[in-house]
Amino acid sequence: MKRNLFVLLFFVILSKGIRGQNDLPDIFTGDKNNDLISFSLKREAAKAYNLLQLPQTKDEWFSQREKLRNAILQHARVSYHPGLPLAYRETANYKREGFSIKNIFFQTRPHVYATANLYIPDGNGPFPAVVVAMGHSRNGKLYSEYQALGQTLALNGYVAIAIDPWGAGERTTVHGEFEYHGANLGASLLNVGETLMGVQITDNMRAVDLLSSFPFVDNENIGATGASGGGNQVMWLAAMDERVKAVVPVVSVGTFQSYILNSNCICEALDGGLTFTEESAVLGLIAPRALKICNGLQDANAAFHPQEMLRSFNGARTIYRFYGADNNLSYQIFDTPHGYFPEMREAMLGWFALHLKNEGTGAPKKEGQFVPLPESELMVFSKGQRPSEVVSTEDYCFNQGSLLRSRMLSDNNMDIQEKKEGLRQILRIPDDYDLKTIHQLSDLNDWERYILETTTGDLIPLWLHSSNKHDNEYVLIANSKGKGLIDADLIDGLIARGTGVCIVDLWGIGESASSEAKRIDGSLPEFHTLFRSALWLNQTMQGIWIGQLDIVLNWLVNSHQIKEITIEADRELAVASLLSSVLGNKADKLILKGIPLSYLFDKSGDIDYFSMAIHIPDFLLWGDISLAVAMSGKDITFIDPVTISGRELSNKEIEEFRNEFNHFNAFPKKRSEVHFIQ
Repeated sequence: MKRNLFVLLFFVILSKGIRGQNDLPDIFTGDKNNDLISFSLKREAAKAYNLLQLPQTKDEWFSQREKLRNAILQHARVSYHPGLPLAYRETANYKREGFSIKNIFFQTRPHVYATANLYIPDGNGPFPAVVVAMGHSRNGKLYSEYQALGQTLALNGYVAIAIDPWGAGERTTVHGEFEYHGANLGASLLNVGETLMGVQITDNMRAVDLLSSFPFVDNENIGATGASGGGNQVMWLAAMDERVKAVVPVVSVGTFQSYILNSNCICEALDGGLTFTEESAVLGLIAPRALKICNGLQDANAAFHPQEMLRSFNGARTIYRFYGADNNLSYQIFDTPHGYFPEMREAMLGWFALHLKNEGTGAPKKEGQFVPLPESELMVFSKGQRPSEVVSTEDYCFNQGSLLRSRMLSDNNMDIQEKKEGLRQILRIPDDYDLKTIHQLSDLNDWERYILETTTGDLIPLWLHSSNKHDNEYVLIANSKGKGLIDADLIDGLIARGTGVCIVDLWGIGESASSEAKRIDGSLPEFHTLFRSALWLNQTMQGIWIGQLDIVLNWLVNSHQIKEITIEADRELAVASLLSSVLGNKADKLILKGIPLSYLFDKSGDIDYFSMAIHIPDFLLWGDISLAVAMSGKDITFIDPVTISGRELSNKEIEEFRNEFNHFNAFPKKRSEVHFIQ
């Protein structure tokens, strides 16, 4: 290891964990009302809304509708196997007055099973049937609101299937311990090339398969309903599956524009959705089948406010008119907050009576009394007794990730240039993202202060303390929590040695943070709001950071004639720094602190150790960290590397990583060097 790097590492290690306060001057004013990221994201969403206009003729719509449906299936990564055996099994059957309930599980994907309750009216049938999709109740189908739906439907002559959402109810990490299925857990599916939206669409299409297989179901009259996340699920189901004759989404329809910088689940995010569609077109895919939208006037989530719903409803009405099916489209606004309230259920019953039974006028139908059952009676399996076929998100991600990594390690004919281009594509770095203007502010406390303005209007705050050495050596420091948490001893030590220091707060971090996004995140993992918003706009946070790192590095090298530059970055920014080096950044060395050495799901750590920004759609389809390290061609030092869930790595795991790295290091022309400090 070269002497310069050794000295630099001394300062980095000396400061590790001290977190002393530094006196770096501010660049921005700190005015929370001047949230540039919020303005920018909302502007992009508004542009998309204006550009993604609906066809104005029937012929134009018919020429586009299948393209739209296929684009949704592709972007949501829907994997549907209609010929796959259902392998339906029952574990319990309870008789109630007027109906019975069966606890069931069935196959939705190869070797993947879902748990559900099946509500069946008394009598021989055939009965119309309804898919009941759960919202974000952690206990899934057991929640009293969904029990009410199942019982109400059965008492009114419908077979109803209430399926646990992927990752919730009896499909959680530990059976019987209920958890939120979104955030980092649900986003982990992205790393293995899946989406939470996509697996739920598949589950619900298979629920239609199951209902259609029963002799007591009239498979010509199948409906779907759900609230909030469940309402989203049934909208996507009906748009993708024309076997659904009538649908009632509740407190879930707004505009995709309104999802940007609002509090929605990762299961409601269509990857890249706002590059090709708005919600009105998705509703239009349901036409001419029956669609009734129910929203609450007091809904606290602005994404589902009636005014947003009406924008999409009015667009969908254009499509329904192409079919002469105005009467099959309706909405109703209730003076209620977020939820599936009795008056909404009565509206749903009237709508389904008209469109699935050909009875009545569609007016609300009074529901009877119902009594929720104890959770233990509706559990398909006794607590802790779930079979391995009913996989959790963590098991699925681990199994799929292991399979993908196995394929990567067996690839002995790797085209490095092709892999670089593939990485650029999954990171979604735009070709025209570049430096536009350099704004130099007055110096403060011996620090030069700059704002680098990009071609997209982003502002990158940058602090510079020039080198006073002939070799013009610089260190670029990027801290995942912002410049305020860079240790003063590290900065002072580098300056005392004569090393130039450049500090940057990248998009969403430190002085570049979005106060609105932080407020919306609340108790959810950091960057929950920004990550989802970027995903809708076909961006990744890693890609945004890499684009900004490249701008900073290019400016530094070109404007200060730097001979050697080292990046010192931690956690999520360590990943961005590494991947930036694969794509050819101008850094010579990397010091990466707390970086995950693999994106393989780790079952033994903390799912929320990293922020949402860690996730990269399709990353394990591309490769893994070991491949990236080999492709970088840099001198890289790892300090305290971890698993993707933050667990400290054993010596054996470090050695396994070295073996992987050495395997790949034979491919590039310029070989990387790696060092470990723990």
